[in-house]
Amino acid sequence: MQERKGNRKYDKQFKEEAVRLATEGVRPVSEVARSLGIHENLLHTWKRKHTEDPEGSFPGKGHLKPQDEEFRKLQKENASLKEDREILKKALAIFSKHPR
Repeated sequence: MQERKGNRKYDKQFKEEAVRLATEGVRPVSEVARSLGIHENLLHTWKRKHTEDPEGSFPGKGHLKPQDEEFRKLQKENASLKEDREILKKALAIFSKHPR
């Protein structure tokens, strides 16, 4: 049974090394991609991502870039605060109906 190339996963170290080889300028991107056994377009995509965000590129499966992780955390906190507010509104309505 033959493995499809599109299903392979590459770790951060492999991607960074591939980008380094492609950006050194010694060999063309197409030759670097061919020698690594990947498609040239994939290597161009990795290069673009690395150029846009050198530190946050290739965070890995299940991991987010630091700014995305912070955004997710703030979204969860916001949802929790909204829920707390709704609970307090209901409690206030209940206690305001029954005078002591």
